[in-house]
Amino acid sequence: MFNITAMKLFASIILLFVNIHVLSAQILKGKVTDESNKPLKGAVIYWLDSTVSTLSNEHGMFNIPIRKGTILIATLTGYNSDTININNETIVNFKLQLSRQLSEVEVQGERKGQYISTINPIKTEVISSAELKKGACCDLAGCFNTNGSVQPATTNVVTNAQELRVLGLSGVYNQVLLDGFPMIQGLSYTYGISNIPGPLVDNIYVSKGANSVIQGYESITGQINVETKEPDKTNKLFLNGYLNTFWEKQFNGIVTQRKKRWSNLLAFHTVQPSNRFDRDGDNFLDLPLTTRYEVMDKLKFGNETDFGFTFKTGFRIVNEKRIGGQLNYIPYEDKGSTKVYGQFIKYTQPELWIKAAYRFDEDKRIVLFTAGFYQQQNSWFGATNYKAHQSTLNTSLQFEWNYKPESSLKTGISFRYFNLNEDILFSQNLLNHTYAGDYIKLEYVPGVFAENTMYFDNDKFTWIAGARMDHHNKFGTYFTPRTLLKYSPAKKTSIRGSIGLGWRTVNIFSENINLLASQRDIIFTETLQPERAVNFGFNFTQSFSWDHVEGTFTADFYRTQFQNQIFPDYNVSSTNVYISNFTGTSVSNGLQAEISLTFYKRVELKTTYNYLDVFRQKDGKKQILPFNPAHKILNALSYKPLNNKWHFDVNIQWFDRQQLPNTMNNPVEYQRPSESEPYAMVNAQFTYNLKRFEVYVGCENIFDFRQKQPIIGWQDPFGPYFDVSSVWGPTRGREGYVGLRFNLTR
Repeated sequence: MFNITAMKLFASIILLFVNIHVLSAQILKGKVTDESNKPLKGAVIYWLDSTVSTLSNEHGMFNIPIRKGTILIATLTGYNSDTININNETIVNFKLQLSRQLSEVEVQGERKGQYISTINPIKTEVISSAELKKGACCDLAGCFNTNGSVQPATTNVVTNAQELRVLGLSGVYNQVLLDGFPMIQGLSYTYGISNIPGPLVDNIYVSKGANSVIQGYESITGQINVETKEPDKTNKLFLNGYLNTFWEKQFNGIVTQRKKRWSNLLAFHTVQPSNRFDRDGDNFLDLPLTTRYEVMDKLKFGNETDFGFTFKTGFRIVNEKRIGGQLNYIPYEDKGSTKVYGQFIKYTQPELWIKAAYRFDEDKRIVLFTAGFYQQQNSWFGATNYKAHQSTLNTSLQFEWNYKPESSLKTGISFRYFNLNEDILFSQNLLNHTYAGDYIKLEYVPGVFAENTMYFDNDKFTWIAGARMDHHNKFGTYFTPRTLLKYSPAKKTSIRGSIGLGWRTVNIFSENINLLASQRDIIFTETLQPERAVNFGFNFTQSFSWDHVEGTFTADFYRTQFQNQIFPDYNVSSTNVYISNFTGTSVSNGLQAEISLTFYKRVELKTTYNYLDVFRQKDGKKQILPFNPAHKILNALSYKPLNNKWHFDVNIQWFDRQQLPNTMNNPVEYQRPSESEPYAMVNAQFTYNLKRFEVYVGCENIFDFRQKQPIIGWQDPFGPYFDVSSVWGPTRGREGYVGLRFNLTR
């Protein structure tokens, strides 16, 4: 079932680390706690009269090579140091007392806007809220202007549906999590990344390649975990207002409350529609008229490091409608007609997630994760009525055990329930389309998983080995192994490698919404099987500093190879699209190199280069898949004076030519070039701080580059050649904006 070469490589890695584990010996293990036995992170442990030292991890644990007959010392700022004479001990415990001589000191600092985690064995790019403030970042899709790993892409230009691509592949292959929960799947995939407001986001964690098996089996090219603001760490009141030059309005409000171990966050978000614009003269709106209302509440009890019971829950409800199409389209008058073409999207989605944990001691904890949502959607795409509803539940019970100072195990059981009902009707069927009907997808997937993390040679080596077994009610049992390695030969150097398998079942219409938005007939040639792929990759990260300069250089390469892939084929016919399994060679090769520099703590400069080679072998020929620039360059520059009164940010993105779908079978007036033209986009923003207020003014796509008339067949939207799937660049042009933020601290 799975690639034999990949399995051999997986086995070889396991054998390699077994040998390393056997060879690693003579290690002293220990813990550092305070007087109440709570673990202390970041304590320095070192031998007297020696340069050998280490740090305690988040569980207070450490490893250090044994030196018998001498003194081991533990020290941490704010605590009295402690010493232990070591003779034949192999495990020790430090209990540090809080220093009574220190008065209370308020320490203020600022996180880097974007950095690579040095702790996580998986290469993880962290985009913090400080980085998000360098742009408008109205929603999640707009939060990656300074990140080279994630590329937002438009899947339906009429309603501005978007996805997040990683390694040049569709966003369905990278798993997007909300606070660690898989809330974007099925119906929520189409508009899910657009209804997460940027001001609510605290951090975004981007991991390419094989990831942990704990969150499931669907991650293939990577994982994007969106962490929203925490009620116990957020200001008492936050307000944000935004207006752009299309007259689209947004407002965000966040209120928090704290009482002892309880804390609560209540957030409100709304988008109000823009005016009607048609700059390129195709009689279609340049951007949809979007109206959205959203409320979220997060309740938290305790902290995860506390002993005993802790609890966190969140509830969110989204109500949204989008209107796109011809300028004079009025949905309540024209939906379903063939006189005026338009698309009218309307849905409501409530969702709930719960995380409950009980910590027995420093080493053992049990955690219950439960998340679910329901979406009801009623949409019109010209004369096509798309009614759908979905119920989804994901739950897992996980046991965490730090059974050795250098080893930890996470294991448990999981269950997924997925029920999607899609009903497609034609009010008029002028082109004799054949895909009307009721499409029902019902999944029950129980699973078991285990993941072990081990540290060797004073934490220079980290090895994660994980696997899960899941039983699908229709497709049977699948085994998903993944392994990751991190090696740190020096303090500021990291080398990482990963390999793993992933699989997923497809949701054709919600994941390829342009199929409904265009006028092609949809032909299913066979029963669709799960998509399967193996991904492996390597990463090198080097940090450095001298005088008043700090920097990081990183380079990585990832390869994704599919055993089965489902990719709508537009090239066989100009009026049909064919859906089938593809079990031949389908590969994505992605190379990225990046250097980021900080000068005098004022100027930040980053340059990222991406190379993509995404192709299929069909009939003995290499076919480059469309909408992927072979080369892409991102430059980002920020300046902020030491008084933090203001900051200026600019980023420049350059995109190489992209292969486009073949339109040579169309009539001449509906044909398009086989390649796009290279283009660049420049964005800039100025932010000024006024105590509790922040005023920001910016412009995206300053030089107004546009892909004009991106819709094929816009002259006859009810004709057979109408197609919205050929979008390769920005379509709305220059966009200026102004905004105001207000923060009230405690």
